This record gives sequence, C-alpha cells and structure tokens, in this order.
Amino acid sequence: MSLTNIRADVPGLAAKIADTYGVLRDRGTQPLAGAVDTIRWLRERRCRLALLTNGNGVAQRAKVDRFGLAALFDLILIEGELGFGKPDPRIYQQALNEMAVEPSDAWMIGDNLEWDVAQPQQLGIFSIWVDVRGEGLPTGSRVRPDRTVRRLSELREPRTSTAS
Repeated sequence: MSLTNIRADVPGLAAKIADTYGVLRDRGTQPLAGAVDTIRWLRERRCRLALLTNGNGVAQRAKVDRFGLAALFDLILIEGELGFGKPDPRIYQQALNEMAVEPSDAWMIGDNLEWDVAQPQQLGIFSIWVDVRGEGLPTGSRVRPDRTVRRLSELREPRTSTAS
C-alpha cells in the first residue's frame, strides 16, 4: 500500500489512532526493574516516602493504582492535580512541608538529571540519579548527582566505596 492510497478523511480515524496509541503505551509502561521491591524494602525500614510525578492526574493515578503504589507512599504529588510539577521548586517544597522534613534529611531519587537532581540539590536535598542506560553523565553536564545508581535495587546494597 502506498501513502497515496491512504484516506485521511475517514471519520473517527484520528481518535482510533490516539486510543490505540494510548492503550499500547500504557501496556508498555512498567516500573523500573526492582523499583517496587526497593520501595517495599525502604518502607520496611520505616522510611517515609513521597512520590512526585509529572503528567495528567487521571493517567498518573491510573498508573499508581495499576501498580499498587498508593499504599507504599505517605504522599503522592501529581503535576496535573497541583498545576505545577518537576522541576518547579514548589513541588519539592510542598513535599518537604507536607512530610515535615528538612531538605538536608531528604533524598530525591530519579532518572532525570534536571528534574530529579539539579533542582532538588538547589534546595539542599541529597539527589540520587538512576542512570538507567548506564552511559554515565552526558559530556559537558554541569549536574553532579550526590550518588549514581544503575538500578534502584542498588540502594539496598551496602556501599563498598566512596565513589558515587
């Protein structure tokens, strides 16, 4: 079939494509390997946990429900419900305030150097970067995580060196 034979004026075609894309994207969305087990491990150690996530509130709540995350977190803040999200400093400050935690007593863990490391560090939060691709910091990056892990499960392992 050539592209010239495809009719773009089929009623409802765009909506069907969008719906199919959404279903396939959701099916392919999974927590990072070892993430849920690590969250449970942290909870067993009485760590208080907050989830900060960007995106549409309905879609993000559906993911939280799908993976059974609500019971694992003391606080869940979603951009679409608040009107602001990462890297806006207000979301980190709101989490700190609601958890009654000082920045120096908090960790931020995530895979985005700007949103999960740079901005939280500016507030005094210890920031852990999950380098999921294992490629290290991008060349020329001025962002320096306080710690780097490849997998969240590494947080359960004793640190054997002072290297990040």
